[in-house]
Amino acid sequence: MQNLMEGKVVVVTGAGRGIGKAIALRLAGEGASVACCGRTLANVESTVKEIAGKARAYAVDVADGSQVGATCEKVLQDFGRVDVLVNNAGVTRDGLLMRMSDSDWDTVLDTNLKGAFLFTKALTRSMLKQRSGRIINISSISGLTGNAGQSNYAASKAGLIGFTKSVARELASRGITANAVAPGFIVTDMTHVLSAEMQEQLKQRIALGRLGAAEDIANAVLFLASDMASYVTGQVLTVDGGLTM
Repeated sequence: MQNLMEGKVVVVTGAGRGIGKAIALRLAGEGASVACCGRTLANVESTVKEIAGKARAYAVDVADGSQVGATCEKVLQDFGRVDVLVNNAGVTRDGLLMRMSDSDWDTVLDTNLKGAFLFTKALTRSMLKQRSGRIINISSISGLTGNAGQSNYAASKAGLIGFTKSVARELASRGITANAVAPGFIVTDMTHVLSAEMQEQLKQRIALGRLGAAEDIANAVLFLASDMASYVTGQVLTVDGGLTM
C-alpha cells in the first residue's frame, strides 16, 4: 500500500516539540519530505534527526515577516515545491484581562495569528502556480468557546478560524484547500504543569474520559493533508474527545 504522503513536501511551523513535532513525524512516516520550522534551531534539528526520510530544520521567528519570507524562499530552493503548509506555531501568555499587558496581547496575536498569515502569504504563490495545495491551521477549542484568563489566546485561535475560511474561499478555484484543526486538552508541555487533581477534573468534562495525545492531532492533520480530504475545505475539525459537543 502506497504511503498517503509519498512525494509530498510539507512545511510545519512549531515543529520542535509537542503537537508540531508529532505532526512532522506522522507526515514523514507517510512518505512526506518535511521542512521543520521553529524558533529554536536545536529543537527542530532534534525533530529532523528522528525523521528517517528527507527533512530539514529552519530557525525562524514566525512573527517576523522578513525571516518568514527568507525561510520560505530557502524551503522552495531546497525542496523545489511545497504541497502542504501546517501553521502550528503558538504561544500562551495567560492572564486575566484587567491584568494583561499590551506585550502579552501582542506576543500571542503576532505568533499565533500573524505567523499563520505570513507563512500562508509567502507560500501561496507557489501553490497557485502548481494549482494544488493544502493549508492546515492549528486552532483550539478556546477559539470556539473562549476561556477565562486566555482572552489573547482565544482571540488568536478564533481569528485563525476566520482566516482559514477566508483563505479557503479565495483559493478554492485553484485547487487549494484550507482547513483548521481545533485540539482540546492535549498532553503536552503545557498540560504537564497542571496538578493531578486539575487533570482529573478536566477528564471528567471530556466524554471519552481522557486527555488527548499529540498523535491524535497529527492523525487529523494527516487526513486533511492527504488526498482523502480533497473535497474538504473551509472546515474546522474539532479533536477534543467530545468536550465541546
